[in-house]
Amino acid sequence: MKRVFVNEKWCLGCHLCEYNCAFANSGVDDMVKALKGKQINPRIQVEGDNNINFAVSCRHCAEPLCVKGCITGALSVKDGVINLDSEKCVGCFTCVVSCPYGAIMPGDNGKVAQKCELCLNNSCGEPACVTGCPNNAIVYEERG
Repeated sequence: MKRVFVNEKWCLGCHLCEYNCAFANSGVDDMVKALKGKQINPRIQVEGDNNINFAVSCRHCAEPLCVKGCITGALSVKDGVINLDSEKCVGCFTCVVSCPYGAIMPGDNGKVAQKCELCLNNSCGEPACVTGCPNNAIVYEERG
């Protein structure tokens, strides 16, 4: 299965992956209308400092602790991708504390969780963070 991988040596810390992610998941066709003057809540986060930066997103674990810890069944695995049903999520954030990578976070309204779903639920075709990375530090590929 294809996954998102990050090469921290190439990451500039520009945060464009975050903006592209927020836009792709906004449901709006115009990036300016979707993001201008608004606090963005992307499903990928750039961490680091001036020397080294890296993007953190869901790794779609083979044995996901977040899915096991979800009390409502809002998290499930389909074809290797961990999906979040926001209608079932009650905002207990057990998944947030159980994710060893810090890849699940409170959503826009702070009442439900959000996480990367590889842009399978929008029309991007491949993850928006990958297509929006100017330095190819984020790739979407299959690895052994």
